[in-house]
Amino acid sequence: MSSTGTGTGTRSKSEQAYEQLKTRILGGEMSPGYRLVLSSIANDLGFSVVPVREAIRRLEAEGLVHFERNVGATVAGIDPDLYLHTMQTLSIIEGAATALAAPSISTEDLAQARDLNNQMHEVLANFDPIRFTQLNTEFHALLYGPCPNPHILDLVHRGWARLGRMRTSTFRYVPGRAHASVEEHENLLNLIESGAPASDVEHAARAHRTNTLNAFLAQNGQPPSPI
Repeated sequence: MSSTGTGTGTRSKSEQAYEQLKTRILGGEMSPGYRLVLSSIANDLGFSVVPVREAIRRLEAEGLVHFERNVGATVAGIDPDLYLHTMQTLSIIEGAATALAAPSISTEDLAQARDLNNQMHEVLANFDPIRFTQLNTEFHALLYGPCPNPHILDLVHRGWARLGRMRTSTFRYVPGRAHASVEEHENLLNLIESGAPASDVEHAARAHRTNTLNAFLAQNGQPPSPI
């Protein structure tokens, strides 16, 4: 299929291909190991192979796709070491950020966080790991968002962005963890609402993150994280 204009059409199609492929990868339609065949994808999207190739290269740069010899482009799986190190780091810095943010979390933010947690509870009945993860991300952003230390907050954002680039929903691999996660959320909200000591809030937030990590490690036959 030929492009139109002076190159803007090609770029536009590349952007469209990128967005559609990324959505399928993040949504789980294209699971880890899924082989990305240029001709098949181009035919499916109604594009030539050129914008599809550009889109795949962009996804590779983001860590969502990798190339294997004699195989070609495939959807990347979770790097267990990177996930371990990212979650260990987040357990520490997000715990600190949440504790520092607690005094500044408004009544409205707490109400919104409870609503999000209630929505997560409803998702449990007909479990959708992608939807659950989206709600979970919003929930935690409300709690650590008011952190007054911009350096800690920057590190938290970097950690969450790294998880996003891994496009992983831990709850896809360990769906049973979702039930305990909702309960831990409620406990964390109660601590913040009651004005509990910062050390208690930090410990609860840190343990919550570590518990998710350990559920993933156990699913993969690995020992629990020491922190």
